[in-house]
Amino acid sequence: MRKLLVLAGLIVFSLPAMAQDVPTRVMPDALAWNENPAFPKGVQIATLVGDPTKAGDVVVLRIKFPPNFQMPPHTHPYSEVVTVISGNIGSSHGETFEKKGELLKPGSLWVYPAKHPHYAWTGNEEGILQVQFVGPGGIDYINPADDPRNK
Repeated sequence: MRKLLVLAGLIVFSLPAMAQDVPTRVMPDALAWNENPAFPKGVQIATLVGDPTKAGDVVVLRIKFPPNFQMPPHTHPYSEVVTVISGNIGSSHGETFEKKGELLKPGSLWVYPAKHPHYAWTGNEEGILQVQFVGPGGIDYINPADDPRNK
């Protein structure tokens, strides 16, 4: 666990330095929230830094989940560092959705390695996550029927 926290800290503190050659400041009021066809209806995403379609780009996204939401089990081609920004969000790992564990409060952080099956859920309020990774981005659902691009 200690190694995981050290790794997360190194990633979190090195990403801003790698992301840009010039200082960057992103204000919450300036975020452009958009739906993405790869995510279930109601999920909104704002890109703060980088281009998720470019290989090697350092990317920082915010993902907004609606209240009482369940994000189906899925994987990503990248390792990710995830921080709860607002609301309370549950997250666990495995190929089958199962609410196990407590809802995590703002400031909570977790790291999932590339291709690691995981899922998330919210309680009675909206939740916002910040996700940091090195591109390209992508999402693969464990159950293809959960993929909104297949509907």
